Amino acid sequence: MRFAVAQSGGPTAAINASLAGVYEAAMDIRRKLEADGSPEKIEIFGVMHGVQGLLDGKLINLEDTLSDPMKLALLKKTPASALGSCRFRLPAPGTDESMYETLLDVLNRNRIDALFYIGGNDSMDTVAKLSEWLTKKGSPIRVIGVPKTIDNDLVGTDHTPGFGSAVKYLMTTMSEILRDCSVYQVQSVTIVEIMGRDAGWLTASTCLLRRNGEQAPHFIYLPESEFTVAQFLSDVREALKTHRSVVCAVSEGVSPPDAALFRSGENDEFGHAYLSGIGKYLEKQVQQRIGCKVRSVELNIMQRCSAHVASYTDLLEAERCGIHAGWLAYSGQSGVMVSMQRNPDAYNYEITFTEIPAAEAANQIKTFPKEWITPEGNQVRDAAIGYFLPLIQGEVYPDMRNGMPSHFQFE
Repeated sequence: MRFAVAQSGGPTAAINASLAGVYEAAMDIRRKLEADGSPEKIEIFGVMHGVQGLLDGKLINLEDTLSDPMKLALLKKTPASALGSCRFRLPAPGTDESMYETLLDVLNRNRIDALFYIGGNDSMDTVAKLSEWLTKKGSPIRVIGVPKTIDNDLVGTDHTPGFGSAVKYLMTTMSEILRDCSVYQVQSVTIVEIMGRDAGWLTASTCLLRRNGEQAPHFIYLPESEFTVAQFLSDVREALKTHRSVVCAVSEGVSPPDAALFRSGENDEFGHAYLSGIGKYLEKQVQQRIGCKVRSVELNIMQRCSAHVASYTDLLEAERCGIHAGWLAYSGQSGVMVSMQRNPDAYNYEITFTEIPAAEAANQIKTFPKEWITPEGNQVRDAAIGYFLPLIQGEVYPDMRNGMPSHFQFE
């Protein structure tokens, strides 16, 4: 058997741990076959730059590098997509066969038996489409989806690899922002813009700071709630009556009626709008209408690439997702996505690894639960803390060289 694994979509601090997991599964399967005396062999390749790279036949032998245990261990702690990524939508099967024929030709020429695609909502669209097309063509090639996204908006799984580390970075950064905001006597407002296109999971997680005794953020605004600038300004004015420093966490995806004033109007390959600017826009509104000291902070890509404060739980689960995917392919499954299910009855946090049809996760959005949002739509209830807290447990210390983090890179 020959495995090929690719990464797609936005990077995370844990996506390479899933890549390592698929590799480890291949090696475990090889050892099993050898122990059973089977003549069957296992080889594993990496695809550079996702499905776009696969169309161009850009494959590398992962054993050339990852057979070194030290390099494999370093890969698990390295942020972003070591194989490179892409944002590319396959046409619907039946509308343009040429692209699928090219993919099949590349897979056949390289004798690939199973393709693993690590990604989010749109990547599961690729898994579902390609698997469906291959099945109709009578091809035995299997396609397995491995979940990842810091947005935590994939349906069919309790949470996604990459989310826990993004939350841990956010809690660390927000804690430091709160300390900085507290040093002056003058009244101030700080607006922190946090990633989250359609779902507010990451922004909502800032409620965790209350577990450490923090009062801030005083307001949390999510795409799942109606948001208006007028209500925002009213909230801030009221909070300034009792707080010298007011901190607001705002999802980049909130959409006030006049959002067109600061949105670029540009879309990516999947038709998603490029989001940015709500923090700066609200900063100007506070400056003009309230007049106190105000600043906005856009954390941007640091939320998804900050491995120096990665969650051990997150990286371990990401690796185990990759391992589970490898065994799914070996058992003959295709067109499925690895799913993590939390045991609600367990005294301690416990996850079971299973799978769902990739089509159920493709192009779907799991939004933050309405019941965890206050009626005013500007804060998150304490009930959400128990969901978030287990995901950020455990520390991962980066390998250091010359006083700086050392990262894995393919040659």
